[in-house]
Amino acid sequence: MDNSKSQTGAVLASYGLAGARVEPLGNGLINRTWRVGAPAGERYVLQCVNDMFPVAVNADIDALTRHLAASGLRTCRLVPTQDGKLCVRFDGRTWRLLTHIDGISHDSLPTVGHARSAGGLLARFHRSVDSLTHTFATERPGIHDTPRHLRFLRETLARRADHPQYAKIAALGNEILAAADLVPVWPPTPDRIVHGDPKINNILFARDSDEALCLIDLDTITHMPLPLELGDAMRSWCNPASENSRYGEFAAALFESAIGGYAEVARGWITPAESSAIVAATHSILIELGARFCADALNETYFGWNPARFTSRSEHNQVRAAGQLTVARSLLAQREQLDAMIAAAFAC
Repeated sequence: MDNSKSQTGAVLASYGLAGARVEPLGNGLINRTWRVGAPAGERYVLQCVNDMFPVAVNADIDALTRHLAASGLRTCRLVPTQDGKLCVRFDGRTWRLLTHIDGISHDSLPTVGHARSAGGLLARFHRSVDSLTHTFATERPGIHDTPRHLRFLRETLARRADHPQYAKIAALGNEILAAADLVPVWPPTPDRIVHGDPKINNILFARDSDEALCLIDLDTITHMPLPLELGDAMRSWCNPASENSRYGEFAAALFESAIGGYAEVARGWITPAESSAIVAATHSILIELGARFCADALNETYFGWNPARFTSRSEHNQVRAAGQLTVARSLLAQREQLDAMIAAAFAC
């Protein structure tokens, strides 16, 4: 997108913001994002939405954020165009403008205070959307179908022996598949409305404190069992090295604080079956994501990658896959301690 300046200018004209100051915002690999400074002083966020999300996702986000705001939760809101549309189609892409909330995102949690605040925010989000009545047009069923992702890794290992780094990647893939046998099975729980991608850099924090302000990047809203949502959060929040390092650990102190913050809000709402499955679901998500990264290290087609840090998509995905496996092993070594933390946090 070498002509991004002309594109953003043309899009912003649809909002009556021609001549607004535009600068890149964040380092996300899905939606390209800019901070917009209007001539009158207002600030907004402009996004070019990834093609994986259909135009209808914006109506889902509008319904969701209206509900969150009515519940008293802070949230970015879609700004309509001058003719009342929720987004703009330009050059074959979907663009949208959102209200700006001043804050900062982190690739890993700085302190246990941030972890506790993030847990409380996610619980308030879950309790709010539990009463949302809306038929989503853009759900992603089976996004955490771990057996399917493991099967895809096996299939990829069988057909991509032509990859230049196959031997190294295959060895990693076989380690991930062996580790999958150690993930416990937990009882099924009902689907709930969830964020769908509650990784740590999808939370906006205050700049001068550990307060978690709001969840962002709401394209992924969906229905799924609550333990999988919380497992996805914990696998991200409790790895101080972030998912872009092959060296990591599962930090029990961050887990205890995050779960404590969540339980303060969700105790009495979340069921015992859901809370008791959080550790197992976290383990499952770590293995699942490791399998997905490993398969894409061979296919090099799905996950975005950072060319400033890595020589190829394959290299970035190899690091990610190895990191998820390392953190899964760290979690497994602490399993009894983590389960005890869950029991204590949700005790009546």
